[in-house]
Amino acid sequence: MSERWRELWSDPAGRAGLCILSLMVLVALLGPLILADPRAQPDLATGTLLGPSLRHPLGTDHLSRDVLARLVNGARVSLGVALGAVLLSMTCGALVGLVAGYVGGWVDVVLMRLVDAALAIPRIFLLFLITAVMERIPLTMLVLVLGVTGWFGASRLVRAEVLRLRSLEFVQGAEALGAGRWRIMLRHLLPNALAPLLAATTLAVGDVILLEAGLSFLGFGVQPPTPSWGGMILDARPYLISAPLSSIAPGLAIVAAVLAVNLVGESLSGERRGHPA
Repeated sequence: MSERWRELWSDPAGRAGLCILSLMVLVALLGPLILADPRAQPDLATGTLLGPSLRHPLGTDHLSRDVLARLVNGARVSLGVALGAVLLSMTCGALVGLVAGYVGGWVDVVLMRLVDAALAIPRIFLLFLITAVMERIPLTMLVLVLGVTGWFGASRLVRAEVLRLRSLEFVQGAEALGAGRWRIMLRHLLPNALAPLLAATTLAVGDVILLEAGLSFLGFGVQPPTPSWGGMILDARPYLISAPLSSIAPGLAIVAAVLAVNLVGESLSGERRGHPA
């Protein structure tokens, strides 16, 4: 695993993506400590849709809220939702893939047929169905919904890796010494299956950022007054001409975040170096 991180840092594209992501996370963590309250509406009479200034570097929106403060707090929300949902989905996928690949037999058949059935249904349809049933979805529930609808591909990836690993000598040696199934799966198989799972996890973060932004833009995701990048674009849509930065800034933030995680994911998977993971 340490070798994989050294290869990531030696790849210019991967290094650039990692630097962009690190900067965005740092700004998301420290920005709210020095910026204005993103929910404050200080001057609805004369402070709406202002252009960039020293006080408001990206201007204000239609409710006189500081766009930069909302952009930074939106980064905390959007990145936090994406990270939480991906960690949940990859954990579920890894457990299902481990059990299916190592136990085999009817357990493998049942689990993989369930995964195949779930993959046959578009994820966006499931998200629309779930969010439409709930009139206002809490932030934690949004993370849960995005997480439980995204683990199917990860389970197949881990299963394929476990099928390759379980016939190797170190696994057979552990079985000969009397190690239990869960010990073999968690201590021997899972650590050796983390490399492709890590690359898939990184790429999945970009997908979830786009999904969350799309749901928020349609009014199904993060609910106001909590700022999110997709919600900011929705709020600024009627003012695209008079206050373009209100929608351009969160749009560029989404592009930068997705591009950064894709660069890191491609570098971890070895695609940019031309060799398999």
